[in-house]
Amino acid sequence: MDARDGDGSTEEYETLIQTTDVELLKRAWRQEKAAPEILKFETDLIARLTGQIELVEENVEQDAQSGIDPLTVSLYQMDLDRSQFLLRSYLRIRLQKIEKYIFHILATAELYNHLSKQEKAFAKTCLVDLEKHLEESVLSKLPNNYQSIFKQSMISEENDMVAKPQLDTFVVCKTNYYLGHIQLEDNEDGPSDDRANQRPLEEPFEMEPDVLYFVRYKAIKKFVEEGRIDLF
Repeated sequence: MDARDGDGSTEEYETLIQTTDVELLKRAWRQEKAAPEILKFETDLIARLTGQIELVEENVEQDAQSGIDPLTVSLYQMDLDRSQFLLRSYLRIRLQKIEKYIFHILATAELYNHLSKQEKAFAKTCLVDLEKHLEESVLSKLPNNYQSIFKQSMISEENDMVAKPQLDTFVVCKTNYYLGHIQLEDNEDGPSDDRANQRPLEEPFEMEPDVLYFVRYKAIKKFVEEGRIDLF
């Protein structure tokens, strides 16, 4: 399929990788790279871009074979390469998070539902391979009380061997909207008996549009998920 008009004019050549989709991919890539936890997979966006990239690849190849100005073809190829790099980097970052937090993701319905169909299959395969490796190389050689993948010992009350994303990590962010009543601190964690010793809640925080802020990810998590805050 040729993306040009019937007269073959290169001036009217329109790339099928829409600028809006590329910008959306850049944003999704930045969000994923900056967030400590895995975010929801951009299913529709990735599906559109994958189809557009495949079509543009065909057009660039046709142009190269039909004698179009090599400089023009190279410019289209550069745009294509940039889009492919962003897509690969976005997917690679997500796979790295899955490998790092695989036990936590598979045990948390919210995070598991953030994965694509292919990522879910990858996570399950990775889990089987990892469990088999740990069992054969380490766990089988330890005393019975220390053979759990999830706990340091069988008497542990929690899965203290499972790596979890640090939601208290500080991130750089901004918003295009005015956001108020953001609670930066909370005393919900920890036993009720210890709450008296915790510091009091801070006053609700406000975010002005187009201003960079350095805050804990946990405080703005819901706004990131809603698409109201951009991470950097």
